[in-house]
Amino acid sequence: MKKLLVTLGIVVAAGLAIELVVGNYFYDYAVSNSPKSFIAKAESLKARDPNYSDLNWFKNKVHKETWSQESTDHLALKADYINNHAKKTVIIAHGYMGSRQDMGLYASLFYKLGYNVLLPDARGHGQSEGNYVGYGWPERKDYQLWIKQVLQKNGADSEIVLFGVSMGAATVMMTSGEQLPQQVKAVIEDCGYTTAKAELTYQQHQMFPKVPTVAAIPVTSLVTKARAGYFLGQADALQALKKSHLPTLFIHGTKDDFVPTAMVKQLYAAHRGNNAKDRLFLVKGAAHAKAITTDKSGYYQTVTEFLKSVDL
Repeated sequence: MKKLLVTLGIVVAAGLAIELVVGNYFYDYAVSNSPKSFIAKAESLKARDPNYSDLNWFKNKVHKETWSQESTDHLALKADYINNHAKKTVIIAHGYMGSRQDMGLYASLFYKLGYNVLLPDARGHGQSEGNYVGYGWPERKDYQLWIKQVLQKNGADSEIVLFGVSMGAATVMMTSGEQLPQQVKAVIEDCGYTTAKAELTYQQHQMFPKVPTVAAIPVTSLVTKARAGYFLGQADALQALKKSHLPTLFIHGTKDDFVPTAMVKQLYAAHRGNNAKDRLFLVKGAAHAKAITTDKSGYYQTVTEFLKSVDL
């Protein structure tokens, strides 16, 4: 009996050690902001690019101010601000392992529509401090601070739209579930995921099909809590949308194999009934975060019509 207990103890200890190794590996792979081999590098700007005019305007022509913000956990956050001398401001949230420098096409769109444009670097990205990816959960508090700063600088008569792509889309959806000032009028999300756990489970099946999810994701969540201060299960856009009453435009490509297209239908259903002005826009043939380049005219038209429908 004693030998059996010793053997069981060794097996349990070995199992826990293996799970800890797996959890830390997946944390470093998906949550740490260390360089990722599976993320494509941004291409250099080329004159033959069909979007050259918008991208060149953003990169080389328009004046940007630098805004700073300290997070509630004392991280120094940075953003670019493009002043359009308007009362309407859009706050644009970039995607996973990206930065504000990636958001030129979206900045150009909203500037043409008459908006001031605020482009924060998420914590752990670009010039903002931090060493982990929050998948939208800690970031939602950061975006509340950016909203507050817009109101302080631009006035209480401001009208604010939250816009995000991919992880940025999840971020603005999670932000919409918080108690926000009445000046926040609408949300536009492009290819956001339902929950961090669902997205990471999907990615694990794609990249590591032989690793059992039942062990990897829960252990990674525990490691994330220990190293980054939050559980993966907290990053839940579905639950946030159930609390949000802001009109929301949901955009997704039908060929998205990074954040599955099925997720946008779940997101839309979670919010449907909370606001009659919600809209779902599926872009035929668009891959992940490519809706605006796949159907630029349709994208512009849909965003413009949605904003008009909410009196913006």
